[in-house]
Amino acid sequence: MNTVLIVGGGAAGMLAGIAAAMKGSTVHIFEKNEKLGKKVYITGKGRCNVTNACDTEELFGNVVTNSKFLYSSFYGFTNFDMMELLETLGCRLKTERGNRVFPASDKASDVIKALNNRLLELGVTIHYRKKAEKLILDNGAVKGIVVSDSSGKKSFHGDCVIIACGGYSYQTTGSTGDGYELAKEAGHTVSTLSPALVPFVVEEPMIKELQGLSLRNVEATVMKGSKVIYREFGEMLFTHYGVSGPVLLSASSYAAKELKKGPLTLSIDLKPALTEEQLDARILRDFEESMNKQFKNALGSLYPAKLIPVIIDASKISPEKKVNEITREERQALIRVTKAFTMTLTALRGYNEAIITQGGISVKEVNPSTLESKLVNGLYFAGEVLDLDAVTGGFNLQIAWSTGWAAGSAAGEEKDER
Repeated sequence: MNTVLIVGGGAAGMLAGIAAAMKGSTVHIFEKNEKLGKKVYITGKGRCNVTNACDTEELFGNVVTNSKFLYSSFYGFTNFDMMELLETLGCRLKTERGNRVFPASDKASDVIKALNNRLLELGVTIHYRKKAEKLILDNGAVKGIVVSDSSGKKSFHGDCVIIACGGYSYQTTGSTGDGYELAKEAGHTVSTLSPALVPFVVEEPMIKELQGLSLRNVEATVMKGSKVIYREFGEMLFTHYGVSGPVLLSASSYAAKELKKGPLTLSIDLKPALTEEQLDARILRDFEESMNKQFKNALGSLYPAKLIPVIIDASKISPEKKVNEITREERQALIRVTKAFTMTLTALRGYNEAIITQGGISVKEVNPSTLESKLVNGLYFAGEVLDLDAVTGGFNLQIAWSTGWAAGSAAGEEKDER
């Protein structure tokens, strides 16, 4: 009987364990923490955005890095397969705005419980508080791993090893880059790493005045000079240091590499549903109703209260000026600021605020059908440790589920069948 050793009991590791055990293999999962899925517990603010219920074909368009590599994994175990698995295991699901899928209970713990129970049903042995220190390599093949705990080091031998221990993000959950070191030990290349799905730092001091303000239905555009790096419609949040929220977190994955070379410009269209002409007509209507008011007191129906002083400052119109004295040119300046409220992005926040890690083990050195190393026989990779990442909305977890299933299924085959 085949013995499969899995390093990491997160999303990818759990699915790999289920898939390998279903093939009839003896499976051991080595988890650094005291429980499985510690990072899954905090995804979706503790609700766990399991996957996205879009057409499977649409998954690829939401992958930022190396989407073609995922063809076999995504079609081998689709988003709908994942939903069916959880429902079958008693974890009811619901679909919300943007096709985001959550457990009906809004508890990430229900997802972990369902998968954990399935692993135990299948006879998978889970070793807690065990850190993988090194691979046991022999003549171009992996033969096992050396793990450590409070009592010292111990060797475990097996036919296959699956590295599924995540990246660098949310390091308090145990994602401290162990998988990258194990991969390097086996001769693999690890690309430049960066926090991703992470808030931006903004240069302008006015950002502090907007702290806590969230905006819906805005269009955010990130630019390097006149070149558009990212443009998307959605929700955003101002923080004491910069900008966050779904639309900006996704932008960070596209902007990370360019931001390392220098600052970028963020332009926010506060009224994307209106053309400049329609916005002008709307402003004129508001101004007619507030003819004798000061400019600063005539903007309440156009902008949230926190935004008004900042918009006034950017428009260069005197806040004390009477509305009936505002010129057409000044009104045009207000329109420009509203349609392109700009700020300077200088950096990304760190790994402890990043949902995922961008970069990882080069997919050129991994078989896309089986997730097996092209350099070392019997060594497999799954999940965030690979150079794969996607935008928000359940897509990164689907990468973990699909690659975990692919690696587990391939590793779980009897050796003489491979």
